[in-house]
Amino acid sequence: MISPGMAKIIGYLPKGLLEWICKKMLYGYVEKYADLQVNGLENLKTVKRPILFICNHLSNSDALVINNVLKEEDITFVAGIKLSKNPLTNLGINITKVIPIKPNTADKDSISKIVKTLKAGNNVLIFPEGTRSRTSSMIKAKRGVFLVQKLSKASIVPLGIHGTDKLLPINKEDMGLEKFNYAKVTLSIGKQIEVPKKDENEDKHTYEERVVNFMMEKIAELLPESYRGVYQLK
Repeated sequence: MISPGMAKIIGYLPKGLLEWICKKMLYGYVEKYADLQVNGLENLKTVKRPILFICNHLSNSDALVINNVLKEEDITFVAGIKLSKNPLTNLGINITKVIPIKPNTADKDSISKIVKTLKAGNNVLIFPEGTRSRTSSMIKAKRGVFLVQKLSKASIVPLGIHGTDKLLPINKEDMGLEKFNYAKVTLSIGKQIEVPKKDENEDKHTYEERVVNFMMEKIAELLPESYRGVYQLK
C-alpha cells in the first residue's frame, strides 16, 4: 500500500509521469483486490450522449472502479474539494477528470462548470448524496443534481455500486490511512431515466424533492435491500 509520505513524494513528479504511475498503482489495487461483477452495460448502447451518471457513494474507490469499467465513456467526476488536499486521495484525482465542488454549499461556480462540461458533450458523474455513506447504505441526496439536469438537459443513467465499502473502507480519522481489502464488488448500470413532469399545482420545492427522490430510487433499484438506506422501495 502507498503510505501518505510516499504519496506526497510521488505528487511532486512531472504530470505525465505522475499520471502513469498513479494509474499503474491504483488500478492495480482495484484489479488485485476487487472481485468485480458488472451488470447492465447493454443499457448504454442506445443512450444519447452526453450522459449525466448518478450513483450512490460508499468509498473513495467508487470512482476508480467506475472509471476502470466505463473508461470508454471518458467521464468527468464531481468530487469534494478536500480530496485534492490529502496526498493519498489526490493521487486518485490525478487519474480521473474531476470538477471540484465545495460540499454543503451553493457552489455556483462548480455547478456552472458541470453544466458547461455536459453542454460541451462530455459525460459527467455526480454522487448526489454529496459524501460517502458512513453506514454502507444510501443517505439523503442533495438537490444540486436536479439543477444540473435542468440546466444541461443531459441524459440520465443511474448506477448502483456495492462492495466498495469493504474494498476500501472509510477511515473516520484520516482517509489517507484507508487500505484496500479483498472484496466482491458489483457495479450495476440502469436504464436511462426520464425526469417526471411538474404537476400543475405543485410548488417548486415539492417538485425538486420529488424528482431527486425519483432519481435516488432508480439507483436503489440497482442495489441489494441492505444498501438502500433511506430509499427503501415501496
